[in-house]
Amino acid sequence: MTAVPTTTARMIKVAEPRLSGNESAYVQECVESTWISSVGHFIDDFEERFAAVAGTRHAVATNNGTTALHLALTALDVGPGDEVIVPSLTYVASANAVRYCGAEPVFADVDPRTMGVDPADVEKRITPRTVAIIAVHLYGHPADMSGLRDVADRHGLKLVEDAAEAHASTWDGRPVGSFGTVGVFSFFGNKIVTTGEGGAVTTDDDELAARLRLLRGQGMDPKRRYWFPVVGFNYRMTNVAAAIGVAQLEQLPQFLARRQEISARYDTLLGDFPGLEIPWTHPRATRVNWLYTVLLGDHLTAADRDRVIQLMAEDGIETRPVFHPMHTLPPYAQEDTFPVSTMLGRRGVSLPTHVNLSDDDLQVVAERLLHHLSSMPAAS
Repeated sequence: MTAVPTTTARMIKVAEPRLSGNESAYVQECVESTWISSVGHFIDDFEERFAAVAGTRHAVATNNGTTALHLALTALDVGPGDEVIVPSLTYVASANAVRYCGAEPVFADVDPRTMGVDPADVEKRITPRTVAIIAVHLYGHPADMSGLRDVADRHGLKLVEDAAEAHASTWDGRPVGSFGTVGVFSFFGNKIVTTGEGGAVTTDDDELAARLRLLRGQGMDPKRRYWFPVVGFNYRMTNVAAAIGVAQLEQLPQFLARRQEISARYDTLLGDFPGLEIPWTHPRATRVNWLYTVLLGDHLTAADRDRVIQLMAEDGIETRPVFHPMHTLPPYAQEDTFPVSTMLGRRGVSLPTHVNLSDDDLQVVAERLLHHLSSMPAAS
C-alpha cells in the first residue's frame, strides 16, 4: 500500500448524502407552488416509486423512520400485555417503538455473520404473549427472511421488517420490505435514500394500508373532513421532503452501484489483515452496504476498539462503533448475556461508506485503520 499522510486535508465523514440530482429543482417547485406541507404530488410520486423499490403494493410515507415503526405496530394492534421479539443488536428505535405501544420487547440474539436476528433464538423466546417479530436488516444485509417467515407462520405471529438501513437489499432476489406483514424504512440524512427526515411503511395488504393512512393523519376519516373516528398521529411526510426523495430515487441505481464498488475496494484493501473480519454476504442475499462494518480481533477489548475510533478521528476520519446491544442499555438492562450481540457490540467498527467518497479516500481510511490496528495488543 502506498504511503499516505497521517491526517486528511478534510474530514472523511462516516456518512454523507449526495444531493446533486433534481433535489433543488423539485424543492423549488414546492416553494413556488406553495405546496410545502403534507399535501402535494411529490408525496404520491414518492410513495409509488418507493413501493416499486420494496416490491409491494403500498408505501405509506411518514415524517421519520421511528414514527413509521410506531405507526406499523399500532396498525397491527400491538398493545399492553403483548410481547414483541426484537434483536438485541439494533438501533434503539426498534425497541422503543414497542414500548410506545405499551408492549414489551423481548430480545433475541443475532447471527454472527449477517448480524440479523437468529430464527432459532427467536423461536426459543416465544411465549403465549408474543404477537410479533421485528427483523432488522442491519447495516444493509438482510436477516434470514426464510427462517423468520417460517417461524412467524408456524406460530401465527406478525412479521415486521425494520429495513431502515437496507433500501433495495434482497433475499432470494426479493426486496426487503416485502416479506413481512409490514416493512419499515428510514430516510434520515445518512441513509442510502434520504428525504432529510422521513420514513415509510410498506405492505401488500390493502386494508392495512388504509388503516396506516388513517392513523398517520390524526385519524381523520378520508371521506368526511374533520371527522375523527379513531385517535391517530401527525406522522405525515411533507411535500418538500418527498420532493427530495423523488430526486434521490431517480439516482438509486447509481448510489447502489457506487456502494458496491466501495465495498469491493475495502475488501481488497483490508481482507488480508490478520484477525480483521470484513463483511460477509449470505449466498441468498444482496447486501447494499449502508455502512461497511468490520470486526476487530477477538482478543481486543471494547476499550481497544474505542481507542482505534479515537485515533481515526485524530486522523480526520469519522468511524462508528457497532450499536450497544439493547440488553446493556439502562431502559432495557437484563441479565441475559446474548453472547453474539455482545461480541459484535464489542468488536464492530463502521467505516466511511457513502457515494461521495473517492478511491483515494478509501485508501486513506484503510491505511490508517491498518496502521492503528498494528499498534494494538497482539493476540496471545
